[in-house]
Amino acid sequence: MFPLGSVLFPFMPTALRVFEERYIVMLSTILGDEPPEFGIVLIERGSEVGGGEHRFVVGTVAQISRVETSEGFIGLIAQGERRVQVVNWLDDDPFPRAEVRTVDELDWDDENQPLLDRAEQVVRRTIARASEFVELQWPADIDLADDPIQASWQLAGIAPLGALDQVTLLQSTNVAELLNAIIEMTESAAEMLTMNAAGDDDFSSLLGED
Repeated sequence: MFPLGSVLFPFMPTALRVFEERYIVMLSTILGDEPPEFGIVLIERGSEVGGGEHRFVVGTVAQISRVETSEGFIGLIAQGERRVQVVNWLDDDPFPRAEVRTVDELDWDDENQPLLDRAEQVVRRTIARASEFVELQWPADIDLADDPIQASWQLAGIAPLGALDQVTLLQSTNVAELLNAIIEMTESAAEMLTMNAAGDDDFSSLLGED
């Protein structure tokens, strides 16, 4: 398990720089697996470095697609695969480990298509607006998957939201719940942007930017 200060969604990529000894040991352990996977959970309290942090129990399995070594750290690219829930945290010996169960995948119903269309419209519009004030990771015109479940999770991943909102989205039990929450949270972020258009710092804080 890799506790982080950010949330990974299914069908979204992540880039990590690994430099702590415990996670280098973890990588040496899992890179021999097929496929090489590890879990990512959001840190509830504490720091990414040093251990002793408190963690949320719902996370995402990340599958490693590329590893590069550099002086002082290891860089890797991984893809979010499926959601998991921690059943029991084990001793960090020497890296975080847990017993987990797979969270049920979301089922698609064509009745949700208007919600998906609305969520995409809101997210793209808000990204375009927010990019005028802060630097964002994802462009407003980024391509989404043709599969509606994948696209729904990708919208959750690119929406300009803070980590606590994101972990709430990650715990969604059905597609309608996920899409409605994306719309509501993103519209709230857009409203905050409008209110603070004269001051970038407030909106940067809202998005979890430094």
